[in-house]
Amino acid sequence: MSEESQVNRQSIKDSHRIVIKVGTSTLTYENGRMNLRNIERLARAISSIMNEGREAILVTSGAIGVGVGCLDLKEKPTTLRDKQAVAAVGQCELMNVYSRCFAEYSRVVAQVLLTKDDLVDPITRENITNTFEALIEKGIVPIVNENDTVSTTEIPHNGSFGDNDTLSAHVARILHADLLIILSDIDSLYDSNPRENEEAQRIGYVEEIDQAMLDSAGGAGSARGTGGMQSKISAMMLATAAGVGGIIAEGSQSQILEAILDGEDIGTYFVPHCRISVI
Repeated sequence: MSEESQVNRQSIKDSHRIVIKVGTSTLTYENGRMNLRNIERLARAISSIMNEGREAILVTSGAIGVGVGCLDLKEKPTTLRDKQAVAAVGQCELMNVYSRCFAEYSRVVAQVLLTKDDLVDPITRENITNTFEALIEKGIVPIVNENDTVSTTEIPHNGSFGDNDTLSAHVARILHADLLIILSDIDSLYDSNPRENEEAQRIGYVEEIDQAMLDSAGGAGSARGTGGMQSKISAMMLATAAGVGGIIAEGSQSQILEAILDGEDIGTYFVPHCRISVI
């Protein structure tokens, strides 16, 4: 690890307010059933982080994926109204499990459902920020998701983030977080797709996001989620432009959050105020 990279990893160790985004592929199995081991591990790690005196905000995906499992559906729904109905079921179950897992570590959780329009309107955005600050002051874990039952690109008057990677970046920006951690089903950013190219090289440190990086990231993610690596890099563009450092790492790794915050050379680190040269 270079000297410059070591300096930046030290800044990760010093992070106080942390936004953690976890994707559907980490929270569920292929059949839509919840991966309780990963969720319990996540609750324990976040609780431990908060016990250290840090502040943590969790942005979660998985409402539709969990709903698919709850309803024993063979595949993810395709129509708008079915997606919204399944999301409504899944969100209840998701919060129920989070509440029980965090309670094991004496932590209370709060549900915060947002749409893009909520953050566009300055008065609503201020109210949302005040609510976050009140929850954080009380030691409560805010658990954020997009309000899938009303937020969709197919409703023109009600904006959609499109994926929770973007949502997490917006949350990190309005809360002036020190660090955004996006936990995915891939361990780092690579110079090509590691699932297709065995010689793909891990990128551990990013100072500049360019068009070539976005192009090499590909498109959509897994069948259970909406965001791929490209959406994660775009989220990092938003976050780093606001002075928030970022990490992309694999969510299913044991003690991944602890390792990141210990400054270990894990995942890909995006430097705050990263240079953007995307056409």
